Amino acid sequence: MANAYFQMYAHTIFAVKYRAAQIQGSWKHHLMSVIGNLTNETGCKCIIVNGMPDHVHSFLGFKPTIRISDVMKSVKSKSSKWLNEQGYLKERFEWQAGYGCFTYSESQVKSVFQYIQEQEAHHRNLSFLDEYRKILEEFRVNYDEAYIFKEME
Repeated sequence: MANAYFQMYAHTIFAVKYRAAQIQGSWKHHLMSVIGNLTNETGCKCIIVNGMPDHVHSFLGFKPTIRISDVMKSVKSKSSKWLNEQGYLKERFEWQAGYGCFTYSESQVKSVFQYIQEQEAHHRNLSFLDEYRKILEEFRVNYDEAYIFKEME
């Protein structure tokens, strides 16, 4: 489209099924790289991917012609397939259904990048669920506690 100019950023958060701490330090970096590459394959631009043993944060630039739901479907399905093919885990790896997606402006890129980069420091004093609820509340997202990322019952 002629004369269509845009710059849009999204921060996505998704969890390992049942929030199990399955992402291991020995291969975490490789998984984050795979997620970044899969994001780029969708036509988005991965800025940073990082996470903890039970969840992942990604920050990306996207176009108005790209649906975040399509990006997440592709990234989650292809990364879990890749991970299962690697044989890193004895049990089958799956991502939990759902994700969070939050948009930011150009002026916030540096701070969001830093926030994602420093996940280990954030989680010394804050659980994943508390972090996720905090973000939902900061963005004034109405949510049902029954549908927040579940633990195994």
